[in-house]
Parts: sequence; structure tokens; C-alpha cells
Amino acid sequence: MKYRTIGTAPDTRREVSVLALGAMLFGSRTDERTSFAVLDRYVEAGGTFIDTSDNYAFWVDGSQGGQSEELLGRWRRSRGIGDEVVIATKVGARPLAPGTGFTDNPEGLSAKVIRESAERSRERLGVEKLDLLYAHIDDPTVPLQETVEGFAALVAEGTVGLLGVSNQAIWRVERARALAAAAGLPGYEVLQYQHSHLRPRYDVPSDLFPDGSLGHAGAELLGYLRADPALTLVAYSPLLGGAYGRADKPLPGDYDHPGTQARLAVLREVARETGATVGQVVLAWQTGGELPVIPLAGASSVAQLEENLAAVELELTADQRARLDAAH
Repeated sequence: MKYRTIGTAPDTRREVSVLALGAMLFGSRTDERTSFAVLDRYVEAGGTFIDTSDNYAFWVDGSQGGQSEELLGRWRRSRGIGDEVVIATKVGARPLAPGTGFTDNPEGLSAKVIRESAERSRERLGVEKLDLLYAHIDDPTVPLQETVEGFAALVAEGTVGLLGVSNQAIWRVERARALAAAAGLPGYEVLQYQHSHLRPRYDVPSDLFPDGSLGHAGAELLGYLRADPALTLVAYSPLLGGAYGRADKPLPGDYDHPGTQARLAVLREVARETGATVGQVVLAWQTGGELPVIPLAGASSVAQLEENLAAVELELTADQRARLDAAH
């Protein structure tokens, strides 16, 4: 396993594995026995960075979520896992009632919700301190200053370490970080956005993003990352839900555009040259690149995890990386 540091402050920064494990479906679609086996193998291989949320996976059974955090809590207790494994979670997108969702009935990011939701996450996970806490989605109904101060208060109290943000416009991220800096408060240092080698269309509207996606790592976010060495990108869905490697699973609709085939062709070419799978090439391209990117990949079996773990040791040549970067 290889490692990189997230965060900058000496008392909150953490060294984590360059491959993060997504636990979104653990305890729901992925049963407990399988989830425990995947977690055990990940840690055995040197993995130290696990990702969840307080709303995972509400859509499976129409609940409010929390199954993933609860399973991770049971796993931690049964294995004696301490703070050597960094567990990141998120607040802001938990439905306020069963049968609703984060587009019509989210908990939001008021100071009260941040405090109460973080406390419930700590209880479910069985931890005294949340190593990394994200603002899961934006909440335009709450003054940004209140959100910034709400997160910072938990850091000051020692119940939260690092702060992160996901699925928000970069101008909102920068404004929140500027407010925090002006007040001498900790701000977002980890950005979690969808990022893969294939590039999506950013103009496709959705219920959450009516003007087009704010959840993908586009040119603006990557430029922001390049300009500020304090930031790290955690790239969710790097393997597009298995679409790279499964003939029965089509690419998501927002990847259906002319540029996709050119980049996919280069991925397949490099995979043949290296003897790796296309998915492994994607992960290696992210972990070994110029920018600080940590791919966040889920696994519903130990076999899937093994394939992802092998990507950590895959070294792409400068020529291969240049071709992957340039394809369009």
C-alpha cells in the first residue's frame, strides 16, 4: 500500500492509504458477512481510509439511512479497530423522514443539524472523534457563515478532525473557505467529487443540480486543486459503478458523447500494454498523477477489492500517462 497526507494542521492532518474504500452499501445491499470480509481484507492490505455517510443507504429500503455507519461500528468493535483507520462520514443529505430524499427533504447544514447529526454518527460508528466530516450537499437556506462556524465548533471541541465538502459549486467552496480563514477557523481541506478518466457532460440537469452537474470534478475544480496545495480530491465513483469492466452495464447517460470513445480507446490500449484491467488503469492514473487524488472505490466482494488493490502497485510510464491525459 502507498499513503498520502490529507490536511495541513499538525493536530488534525492524517496519513491515509492512496486507495479509499467506499462503504455506501455495507449493511444494506452488501450483507454483513461480505462487508466484514471486504473490510478485513482492506485493512490487511494496508488500507486505512474508509468512507461512509449518515444517509447511506436510505434509498435501498426507504429509510433515513445509517445502515453503513452502524455496520462499520459493529465491525470496529468486533475487530478492535482504533484510530489507525480513518473513517470519513458526511452530514447534510439525510432525509428528515422515511420515504423522502435529499432533494425534497434534507436535514441541511444549520449549526444545530451539524452538531446533532455528527453526534449521531459518532454513536453509530462508536468513535469519540470523527476523523473527517464532510458537508454532503449544499444548503442555500442557511447562511454560509453559520455552516462554517458550526463545523469549526466541533473541531474546536475535538469531536471532529478534518473538514471536507462534496457536491457544491466551487465558488461556494471558496467562499466558505474564505469566511473560515478570515475568522481564523478551520475550513474545508478535502473535496469529494465524482471523478474518473472518462469525462462527463456537465450540462445535464438533475433534481439536485437543475443547472447542470456540480458533483463532478471539472476543469474549475481541478484548477482549484492545482492552485492550492492544502487541498486533496477524493474521487468518488472512479470506476463508474463497474461500467468499465462489465459488458452488461452501460456507461452512465452523461458519458454518452463523442469524446468518450477516444478516451476509452486509450484506456483499453494502456490496459493491453500493462496486462491490467481498464479499471486498474483508471485507478493507477489517479493515484500516480500530478494532482493529489485519492480514488474512492466500493467493493461488493473480496474479489472486486483485490482487483482494486492491485492497481496501487501499477506504475504507468510517462508516455502512457501523457496519452491518457491528452485523449479527447
